[in-house]
Amino acid sequence: MYDVIIIGAGVIGAAAARELSRLRLHTAVLEAKADVAMGSSGANSAIVHAGYDAETGTAMARTNVAGNRLYDRWREELAIPFIRNGSLVLAFDDADMATLEKLRMQGVRNGVEGQRILSGAKAREMEPTLSEDIVGALYQPMGGITSPYQAVVALMENAAQNGVQVYLSHPVTGIKQDRNGFRIQTPEGDFHTKLIVNCAGVQADRIARLAGDDSFSIIPRRGEYCLYDKREGADVAHTLFQPPGKMGKGILVTPTVDGNLLTGPTARDIDDRDDTGTTDIGIGEVLIKSARSVPGLNRRGVIRTFAGLRAQASTGDFILGESEAVPGLIHGAGICSPGLSAAPAIGRELADAVRRLLPCEDNPDFDPYREAIPNFRESDWETRERLIREDPRYGRIVCRCETVTEAEIVSALHRPLPARTLDAIKRRTRAGMGRCQGGFCTPRIMEIIERELGIPILEQTKKGGASHMVTGRIKGGRAQ
Repeated sequence: MYDVIIIGAGVIGAAAARELSRLRLHTAVLEAKADVAMGSSGANSAIVHAGYDAETGTAMARTNVAGNRLYDRWREELAIPFIRNGSLVLAFDDADMATLEKLRMQGVRNGVEGQRILSGAKAREMEPTLSEDIVGALYQPMGGITSPYQAVVALMENAAQNGVQVYLSHPVTGIKQDRNGFRIQTPEGDFHTKLIVNCAGVQADRIARLAGDDSFSIIPRRGEYCLYDKREGADVAHTLFQPPGKMGKGILVTPTVDGNLLTGPTARDIDDRDDTGTTDIGIGEVLIKSARSVPGLNRRGVIRTFAGLRAQASTGDFILGESEAVPGLIHGAGICSPGLSAAPAIGRELADAVRRLLPCEDNPDFDPYREAIPNFRESDWETRERLIREDPRYGRIVCRCETVTEAEIVSALHRPLPARTLDAIKRRTRAGMGRCQGGFCTPRIMEIIERELGIPILEQTKKGGASHMVTGRIKGGRAQ
């Protein structure tokens, strides 16, 4: 019997898990996929929005502004990469300038600090590669960038350190209410809990219905992106937005915390909640519209295209708090953009909702700090030499594109939330995220997994399930 079970291990579920680990509760997380951050949290714009775009008075606006301010603490305590690079919303004509003023005033009402309207010339002083067609911009110094999947890993590792149990590859197939709470059914067995926190992303309405709440529905909205090689991203410092439309914030151009350039997303509502494929039409739209902001973008610099899904709720706002239909069921649902920005505040609100229903003491052993895997690529030469003295495996480069060492990969396999797939290692170390996209390092990583964990190469997967990397052996015993 658990006190609380969180369903879903994206950034909202991870933030809730970490906040609940502050309390003296028996808490678990059930995740359908083979690792954390495999849904919307692993494929989005990685933007920490300032908070001007959400309508005043909504849960989106409240948690966006509060969450933005908490990211500095996350960076300090959890070693999450986070940079306040600031953002610019661009205007191409007088109508756009009027839109910028409306956004600025909405930001004032929401409590956003430091924003101001710039002329086109001033905007180009800040970003010399901007189009000459830009006549003005709304500058938001509180805007930032992070790594969403690294944030989820860090949050869940810290939660696990503080006693939360994480069950991966445990999809929920049924929920039954009884006098003691809920019985949650999974293919791996049943779980019993007093309370449920529903953080299931695009599946949140289905989880709600399994428990008896049909008060909302989720519409998956697919967004397609282009990721550029690092040599293409050096000239853009701020996150560049175009004026928002009814389907979202439009096509952006932004640096990432890892030094790449990212453009996108498109916005198309779809029916298939697992459809994260890209399309020629979608990628073409990203390339054409991003060039409107930065005309000099080189299409040949794209090293990867991908798509993610946003969980658009039928209510038009985040759904936070206890269900009116099912006592003991707490929702963190409909978390579309700016969900990543709002996550620190949403995690706190969900933990507060649990505490109101299940009074409990603080966890006296809670440790807010999490130690990250040393980043060899970002270290100075003195630190690199020290790391190699302490562990010679830091002297063996496995991923040449991202300068990831054998020691970093080994560490990822033995963390509080250990990696068990190639993509899980990628999320923790960036091995395979460079220009060759794993073409050179993948076989070596698989050998390390086999040596460290005893998982035969033939049984290893890219992302869990049936995504095996090797199908058999050729003459001589080598895997292929």
